[in-house]
Amino acid sequence: MLQFLLTRIMTAIPTLLLVTVLVFLLTRMVPGDPALLMLGDMATEESLADLRHSMGLDQGMVQQFIIWFGNVLQGNFGHSIQSGQDVLPLILQRFGVTLSVVLAAIAIASLLAMPAGMLAAWKQNSSLDTGLVMFSTFLLSIPSFWMGLLILLLFGLQLGWLPVVGYVSLSDNLKAGVLYLLMPVMTLVLVEIGALVRMMRASTLEVLRLDYVSHARAKGLRERTVLSRHVFPNAFGPTWTLIGLTLGNLLSGVAVTETVFSLPGLGRLLVDAIYARDYPVIQGCMLFIATLYVLTNLLIDALYPLFNPRVSA
Repeated sequence: MLQFLLTRIMTAIPTLLLVTVLVFLLTRMVPGDPALLMLGDMATEESLADLRHSMGLDQGMVQQFIIWFGNVLQGNFGHSIQSGQDVLPLILQRFGVTLSVVLAAIAIASLLAMPAGMLAAWKQNSSLDTGLVMFSTFLLSIPSFWMGLLILLLFGLQLGWLPVVGYVSLSDNLKAGVLYLLMPVMTLVLVEIGALVRMMRASTLEVLRLDYVSHARAKGLRERTVLSRHVFPNAFGPTWTLIGLTLGNLLSGVAVTETVFSLPGLGRLLVDAIYARDYPVIQGCMLFIATLYVLTNLLIDALYPLFNPRVSA
């Protein structure tokens, strides 16, 4: 178990370093002069030169990276050109909105997908199995922005059950906050549940064919007991991996969903920063997103032996 964790951690460290280099290089490839954007078109050459010097833009790429990376290690991601705020607190504030939406969506999607996938596998080739597979495939074929627009049109405009535009923090008003998050969460649940159902079904079918399941049935155990005690623990491993990948993807910034529902989340922050050419925010968001994805998958790998003891062997 310990060796497994150490191996994953040692793999994650060079990945994070490579991500840091790529984020720095990609940001430097974006056209435009950050100093000119900060001072405006009326800035003089002297003021531009002074600002470039203070930001280290007049130095070589290697020296710029060393300065920037050193600041990042100290938690200094720079200041937003657009608002003047510190980038890291701004990212963490926006990430709280994304986190509340994503965790709720993943939890609901997993709780619905796991029993549905097992049921489909247990009733293989039945009308129930066919219906669940077709419904999952249908959900997989709908883009997230289209699903969001359909839900917004139905529950927000046609029925008028839920607020269409705006956001209220859960800490400020729990009831209003839940109402504003219902449609985004519903969108992500419907978008992600299809893949989880299909993965759980495939894993369950594979486990149902193993000898120990036939032995458990031969002992006279009830089918419910066989599924809950023998099938589910062994079929959940691959689905857990997919849940981790999905969680990493969504936490990395559900920009489309946040844009559709006007949520002030991390993805929306990155989109707005790109439009405004706010380079420190773009760079900070990209680094935070990439690091978050790597750490999320590291956590999933660390917990995987709990669902598949053979991995720690």
